[in-house]
Amino acid sequence: MLIKNVHIQNDDQTKDVRIENGQFVNISPSIEATNGEKVIDATDKLMLPPFVDPHVHLDATQTAGDPEWNQSGTLFDGIRIWSERKQKLTVEDVKARAKKAIKIQVANGIQFIRSHVDVTDPNLTALKALIEVRDEIKDQVELQLVAFPQEGILSFPHGKELMTEAADMGADVIGGIPHFEFTHEYAVASLQFLMKLAEQKGKLVDVHCDEIDDPQSRSLETLATLALESGMGDKVTASHTTAMGSYNDAYAYKLFRLLKMSHINFIANPLVNTNLGGRFDTYPKRRGMTRVKELNADGINVAFGEDDLKDPWYPMGNGNMLDPVEMGIHVGHLMGYDDIMNSYKFVTVNAAKAMHVTDHYGIEVGKPADCIIMNNDNFYNALNERSEILYSIHNGNVLVETEPKKVHNHFKF
Repeated sequence: MLIKNVHIQNDDQTKDVRIENGQFVNISPSIEATNGEKVIDATDKLMLPPFVDPHVHLDATQTAGDPEWNQSGTLFDGIRIWSERKQKLTVEDVKARAKKAIKIQVANGIQFIRSHVDVTDPNLTALKALIEVRDEIKDQVELQLVAFPQEGILSFPHGKELMTEAADMGADVIGGIPHFEFTHEYAVASLQFLMKLAEQKGKLVDVHCDEIDDPQSRSLETLATLALESGMGDKVTASHTTAMGSYNDAYAYKLFRLLKMSHINFIANPLVNTNLGGRFDTYPKRRGMTRVKELNADGINVAFGEDDLKDPWYPMGNGNMLDPVEMGIHVGHLMGYDDIMNSYKFVTVNAAKAMHVTDHYGIEVGKPADCIIMNNDNFYNALNERSEILYSIHNGNVLVETEPKKVHNHFKF
């Protein structure tokens, strides 16, 4: 396959890209097509690494309104409603809903997904189901599964045992939810436990950390310290960290030194963070998102996830990573031209780094031929115009091909 005249990651100059045996083998200003070679004319089109959704909950997807709608819009009502819904989980139910969501994501250029899976379930039904899904789609989509203790590790009966069982069953990542534990002491102990478990089992870490507007919720400093002292560093991710939006600047200044030293990753979820955040405020209402702009400016890796697709925490979601990007740059005041042009990184290279897949991710000779081609010449224009994913290519195979929309405008000046 030969892709002609494409703009790679906003480069003004176009390149040709040759793919053979599932790899990028040549990226040059001009490559001649060989006899019988499939040629894609990508003139005035944008090539990016594939979209990555580094934070989603595929076990709960498509359950909004079942058994009830989250009318308050709070995180805590979402947990309560999900706790009831998960009582009727079956492997077939979880697989069917997850596959529906993944199909939508793939149509929107997503090829790498990290899904949190609730393991505060004595039967671990959702984890069993999503392990099957992971194996079934592995040749087309890379799916990581996080053992996520939605109702706590120490605050849920046999929480430690369930987390250990989930790790042994095949979860790729160890999760936590310290702000939902009963006490601060439980929060710290849960982080110590999960970090030790991840080290012992050779797993990555991704913690729902300080997903609350409470400025006294400071589990992040504990997680970062454990990442630093254990040497796990960038194998550790802090998701949400919305309490950081309520920290005073003096404490935040001190905290940032530790965060840089620890090398941990951050994942914000602008759509859901903004929906759930500030729910207990009158006015002024907080934005509900972590300090993305400041973290990014300080060289700390930050990615965006979609988080929820039609579930008790978020009644919307269509598997399109342009949505969290647009919300994130608005809420985060990242609206300079350069900010917008580079905002694709939050859902591509930064997200891939958080997932720890950069060894086989990126548009480089010798790496797997994974990419998307968007119907525009740069990301500023593509985001503004919600441009189509013309091609989504994985291991050199076309996963998705989209016909450009046609608008017949009869309006006359």
